[in-house]
Amino acid sequence: MQLPSRFIHSLRGLPGFDEAAFIDLHHSEAQVTSVRINPCKISEIPFTRGHTSVPWSRYGHYLSPRPSFTFDPLFHAGCYYVQEASSMFLEQALQQGADLSRPLKVLDLCAAPGGKTTHIQSLLPANSLLVSNEVIRSRTAVLKDNVIKWGAHNVAVTNNDPADFSVLPGFFDVIIVDAPCSGSGLFRRDPEAIGEWSEGSVELCSRRQQRILADVLPALKEGGTLVYSTCSYSKEEDEYILKWLAEAMDLEGIELATDPRWGIVPVKEGTAFGYRFWPHRLEGEGFFMGAFRKKAVTGKPERYRPVNKTLSGKETVALSRWILMEGLRFVAFGGRIYSWPEALYESFDLLAQKMKVLYSGVLTGELIRNKLIPDHALALSGLLPGQVIRAGLSRETAIRYLQRKEIDPEGLQTGWQVAAFAGQPLGWMNVLPNRINNYYPKELRILKERAPDE
Repeated sequence: MQLPSRFIHSLRGLPGFDEAAFIDLHHSEAQVTSVRINPCKISEIPFTRGHTSVPWSRYGHYLSPRPSFTFDPLFHAGCYYVQEASSMFLEQALQQGADLSRPLKVLDLCAAPGGKTTHIQSLLPANSLLVSNEVIRSRTAVLKDNVIKWGAHNVAVTNNDPADFSVLPGFFDVIIVDAPCSGSGLFRRDPEAIGEWSEGSVELCSRRQQRILADVLPALKEGGTLVYSTCSYSKEEDEYILKWLAEAMDLEGIELATDPRWGIVPVKEGTAFGYRFWPHRLEGEGFFMGAFRKKAVTGKPERYRPVNKTLSGKETVALSRWILMEGLRFVAFGGRIYSWPEALYESFDLLAQKMKVLYSGVLTGELIRNKLIPDHALALSGLLPGQVIRAGLSRETAIRYLQRKEIDPEGLQTGWQVAAFAGQPLGWMNVLPNRINNYYPKELRILKERAPDE
């Protein structure tokens, strides 16, 4: 791995940078694998036992060696997320910089593929709203899939430009901006990115980051928390942005407590505080984060007027067999039924009116002649009542199900039911006397034949 000399030169003098150690690490083949547990589904997974925890995240674990996640049914069940350890520091920013004792409205502005969204969702208190936005439409599919897999009920996936959120002045308590950047912090994991790095791209990214932040800040309420992060080492994208936010945007820096043993390098730029992650100092990739409190007074959204009507009592009768009804309201969009938490109905409805919403709550299914055809999202939602049949599958059979291959129906009850592994739902199937109709989504199926170690 040949790092550009101009890149190395740009890092000299930065706090925590050790040129020899940094270059040696990038010349080595050392890799770090980490995962984060989904606390709503499971308390531990077998291959995390005996492994080191990520010190700044209660749910993060380092793994060695790296297992085959593709052939682990628990991965497809949404029991954990494979996430780079440094970025899990977001947990500290939320715990120390936001009030997690009450329901919050949170925007994850640059959310795909979903690592930070699923992490935020695990940390928020009950009745909180999470808007998971992705500007690039082609990246929204994987974001939505990961939200569904996580089993989240309180998330709306949107596809909007940062400026679009100006129609919601002062709406959010917390905004997270994991900004598009030059990507130098991921060189070790993605060597091809080295060829795309240039001083020009750093300057371009810095200007774009300022535009994104300036466009979205009106949607943050007075006293609200902004968390800004990049996977870049460049001061133009890191410290300079912190200084700009404090001076030009009139934000108050939030100092976060860190343990010196973590290896994170705190930096101070004027009245702002930042945190550098160097891969030669800790177990993680290059990363940078800062947190702020908004001081300026922001206007309030216009008066809310409900538009989307919930289903009638007669229509909801067909749903009672498939979903726990308490605390939910059901809304139809083009024949597809979504379940929204009662406490978030007005927020979801407002978002549906103002933003380009691709997914919200839990897609429950489709009503056809007063019968519900359950959706894949419902199977993974954690909202299934006890009368829904759960077919426990062996690991081998679960893999065949996830590959959408034929499964022997012998020993299984007939009818619609959930295919499950180790008690965790994977999706729907309809068991007939002589065959099984597999309703696992085609676009999610495992394409490989077998794990590399088999």
